Amino acid sequence: MILRMRYINRWGLMRNTRNESLSEHSLDVAILAHALCILRNKHYGGTLNPEKAAVLALFHDASEIITGDLPTPVKYNNPQIHTAYKDLEGIAKDNLLSLLPEDLRGEYAPLLHEEADPYLLQILKAADKLSALVKCLEEEKAGNTEFSKAKLAQTKALEEMNLPEVNEFLKDYIPSFELTLDEQN
Repeated sequence: MILRMRYINRWGLMRNTRNESLSEHSLDVAILAHALCILRNKHYGGTLNPEKAAVLALFHDASEIITGDLPTPVKYNNPQIHTAYKDLEGIAKDNLLSLLPEDLRGEYAPLLHEEADPYLLQILKAADKLSALVKCLEEEKAGNTEFSKAKLAQTKALEEMNLPEVNEFLKDYIPSFELTLDEQN
């Protein structure tokens, strides 16, 4: 069931030059979360586990296999909808766990329910937003201005997190996503 992430498309209310599957997004978030942990550990005295962050990221949106990707403007437009959706996500996660043999559920429950150090969960959230920002940059680079406001919103949210490793990533690494392959050499 978890491999069905490849069939869930993100950004459903937006015109996309290229669709992004939940599977692609989850891999991107895993790579970004891993990188943010390494930056934290190497440059800011952290002791985060990059591998744990990457694995958490692989499963962070798994409930969307059942719920689909509810667009952000809908999800956060109304507190009742947001609460109801969080409840639905919890049910979907429990449903996914119920598909496993009972002796394996305990291994996956912390991944699906994102049970981890609070700072690691902040890193995961930042990586999720960075992935969205990268998508916005890619769409803009392809001439799609539909993602311009989303880019500004993601950038603002990331800056407001005020995490040094995220600020470093925004300053030193995000500009490379606006380059062509030839320009990156």
